[in-house]
Amino acid sequence: MSHTFHIPVLGLGYSIDTPLKIARYGISSTLSIVDDELIERMRQYHTRLAGETFTPILKKEDDARARRITAYLNLVDRLINRQFEELKALPFETGNDLCRYFELLPEYSRLRQGYDLMLELQDNWQKKHLQGLLKQEMKPGAIDVNIMSKVDKMNYAANGDSSGDLNTDALAALRGFAISNLQSSVILSAGMNPRLYSYLETFADFYPDENGLLHKKVILKVSDFRSAFIQARFLAKKGIWISEFRVESGLNCGGHAFATEGYLLGPILEEFRQKRQEMAEELFKSYQNALLEKGITCAEAPIQRLSVQGGIGTALENDFLLDHYELDATGWGSPFLLVPEVTNVDKETLEQLEQAEEEDYYLSGASPLGILFNNFGKSTSEILRQKRLDNNRPGSPCTKKYLCTNTEFTEKPICTASRKYQQLKIAQLRTQDLPKPEYEQQYQSVVEKICLCEGLCASAYIKYDMLKPRENNAVAICPGPNLAYFSRTYTLEEMIRHIYGTVDLLDKVRRPHMFIKELNLYIDYLQRDLQSQLKELSDKKKKQLTKFKLQLQDGIDYYKTLFTESASQTNLFFLDWIRELTHSEAKLSGIAI
Repeated sequence: MSHTFHIPVLGLGYSIDTPLKIARYGISSTLSIVDDELIERMRQYHTRLAGETFTPILKKEDDARARRITAYLNLVDRLINRQFEELKALPFETGNDLCRYFELLPEYSRLRQGYDLMLELQDNWQKKHLQGLLKQEMKPGAIDVNIMSKVDKMNYAANGDSSGDLNTDALAALRGFAISNLQSSVILSAGMNPRLYSYLETFADFYPDENGLLHKKVILKVSDFRSAFIQARFLAKKGIWISEFRVESGLNCGGHAFATEGYLLGPILEEFRQKRQEMAEELFKSYQNALLEKGITCAEAPIQRLSVQGGIGTALENDFLLDHYELDATGWGSPFLLVPEVTNVDKETLEQLEQAEEEDYYLSGASPLGILFNNFGKSTSEILRQKRLDNNRPGSPCTKKYLCTNTEFTEKPICTASRKYQQLKIAQLRTQDLPKPEYEQQYQSVVEKICLCEGLCASAYIKYDMLKPRENNAVAICPGPNLAYFSRTYTLEEMIRHIYGTVDLLDKVRRPHMFIKELNLYIDYLQRDLQSQLKELSDKKKKQLTKFKLQLQDGIDYYKTLFTESASQTNLFFLDWIRELTHSEAKLSGIAI
């Protein structure tokens, strides 16, 4: 790809049709395939917008979830191919989409340089010849999909019987992608699911064809080297190659946050840089042997890319990551929530994001999955949650049931954000005769949960005027804390030029370096964890917290060396970073375990 960044998945609805908006310009993005109801409604919208006939796939039909996903992905693929061919058919005329394709590229891109050279040519024949070559080199961006591996609810038929292991949410979603026409990647996130990983083996597109090409690829979103290696080795032994490791900051990211045990992004990327080649060689041996057992020969290891995402905010940070850690790409997510032509953020939420302060973005327990969740305090879903509490009606109606995982009170799993669960749990708390502070703490942890199934789709429904009567219009949104430093809406051109350093959208904005911001988030996380244990700090927990603190100190020592060695590249920023790092180190030292 000529672009060196991608747009990661953004909630359920925020990037559900982002490829339709930007893939024709060669920009890769990711959509979620968790919610097949959202997917079916988006298919209806875009089918009719394209002037085609829409044939619904009803929920009660056989294999409806997988078929809905396949149908939508095939539609997106078909429409983007049509867009791209129409774009390529255009003449090179200032201001049109064809010229926009090239002008969005970074200035150092070979294609961009060829385009600039073409504009300067006076000879008509040479100009036409170069234009033809440029068009031959054009490629649309990838239409990648994301599956949260452990969001894998069992489903049931109308008579209450299980619909079988192959029809769980994650496996059905994978099947929907695997039998689609897309030639792109599935991003597996949120940890390892052996059953889902094994299911990859059953689809031919994940194996190399007679020319050694993979029609569908697997990307692992990971938070550290060790877990990446374990998962990749598990898959390699099944003949499945990891085409990219997508490293994400544990806390300085959007959506669900998967905190490491004090391992910071810089040292994690350093470990990848040092061990990447050795890992690839070891994985290829297992991969090659597994393929041979399946009757497939593979002489050369497929390409294995490395990218990073989570909290990147400036071209300086972006370029440093690419150069120093020898990365193939970076991911820019949350800032694109402020680019209306790229993502689905309704007008009211956009205005809230534009006016937001740092304290409006916070790490919460709002997710029913029991995983830390980056929340936005001014969202209408938070306002609705508080209103329900004020009316003594905690919890949400549970209609979609994608996040039903709790069996504390029921035989079949229910969602911890549901009204049913919260009423049962609060009733239980009231019988336990807890001290008032402890009761209040446990009560708040129960009622903090919000409905993500509806909340993360609502903005897209509002933007496209697709809300049904009586449907919940409260918007949940989960940007990373980095979005606090962006303060207005932007065009696609503005954001891309910011990424590539030809404009600076954060000029004069006081913002910590992404590594230091993440470090401070981890220090705050450690303090909160320690405070929650003050009543009874076990030896095991004390040992874990001490190791966590030591790991953060090791990260600080690494950054001291890194910033010092990189001083010539960072210029005036160097002193600021050292000062911020010193302040963070003092804060960490003050935490007594």
